[in-house]
Amino acid sequence: MADVVQDVVANLTENITNSSANETGKIPATPEGMAVAYSSLIIMALLPIFFGSFRSVKHHKEQAESGEQPETMSHKDAAMFPLIASAALFGLYIFFKLFSKEYINLLLTGYFFFLGIFALCHLMSPLISSLVPAAIPNVPFHLRFTKGSGEEQEYLVDYNFTSHDLVCLACCSVIGAWYIVKKHWIANNLFGIAFAINGVELLHLNKVVTGCILLCGLFVYDIFWVFGTNVMVTVAKSFEAPIKLVFPQDLLERGVAANNFAMLGLGDIVVPGIFIALLLRFDLSLNRNSKFYFYATFIAYFLGLVATIFVMHMFKHAQPALLYLVPACLGTPLSLALIKGDIAAMFQYADHPDEEYDDSDDLNENVVLGEPDDSMYEDHPEKKIDSKEPSTTPATTTTSTKAAIKAKKDK
Repeated sequence: MADVVQDVVANLTENITNSSANETGKIPATPEGMAVAYSSLIIMALLPIFFGSFRSVKHHKEQAESGEQPETMSHKDAAMFPLIASAALFGLYIFFKLFSKEYINLLLTGYFFFLGIFALCHLMSPLISSLVPAAIPNVPFHLRFTKGSGEEQEYLVDYNFTSHDLVCLACCSVIGAWYIVKKHWIANNLFGIAFAINGVELLHLNKVVTGCILLCGLFVYDIFWVFGTNVMVTVAKSFEAPIKLVFPQDLLERGVAANNFAMLGLGDIVVPGIFIALLLRFDLSLNRNSKFYFYATFIAYFLGLVATIFVMHMFKHAQPALLYLVPACLGTPLSLALIKGDIAAMFQYADHPDEEYDDSDDLNENVVLGEPDDSMYEDHPEKKIDSKEPSTTPATTTTSTKAAIKAKKDK
């Protein structure tokens, strides 16, 4: 009798499993498959933050040496970002409800095809250049496209590249073509990882306060759109573009043809990542031969990601990852800085402190150090100074003024 009951239960289980697979076209995830998928997602999330942070240090140094003016996010920009992101997210949701998602995804695929190729080229160029045979010469090229002529000439495109870069472009275009034709999850992840690393490297937070405002705003944004509505989940499932990392939970059963995916949005990687990269630059500014705050927050991010996946698995419901990542990435460095007495230095640190001065400081400096200008005395002609006469201002006054201004900027 017991054998008969066991056979009935086994047959019933098999029928339910087959029915589920036939209805959804997906093989139900096994514990082993979920472990492989979630572990892979965690690794793919950690790598862009780690390498992107160190690349951001190099990029920051190159900007400083070249004198390039970087674009940084202000407090107002950080506060407005969640509102702008909400409008964009809801707009996509409306589009997917009103129009066929196939046509929308066709446009998005073409857009991200070009973006993905250039992001992958930026990432892979050093590696591919080192693998190019010596028989292919590395010939430099300079692409220049201007508007106007003479003094009104304006450079629209001014780009230097080499023949090895063209080889890299060709290789990355093959991956792009693979993605367009097959929409394969491996090609999607290659583009997604390239986007994430470039985002952490090139998107700069100038101050810790700005990062706190941004993360707190997106903390509320993520919770509202995931728990309060179905907008985030609907867009994530409908949006066929490499803005998320995916990994199949049925990989062990179906190999690379698997299609039952676990996913993680790039925003859950890039947004905490640019804050962690800022902490790495703060560590280096302390000149302690230590990356204490970077590694501590990096580990906190890992634990927050594990907590996200654990809760999602327990409750069988999509989770706003920033609900767990923001407290981990903010609470850890701020608590440690408070304990170590670095909290004031952390909040005073800025990648580009000179940008904190307004135009009035430069005006005052020009008035003090510049040559006398007759236009300064149009309202008081009696105070006009003859430039041919020697200045009655002692030289020590000018010297001390220069020193004071220099000290103010250094501070």
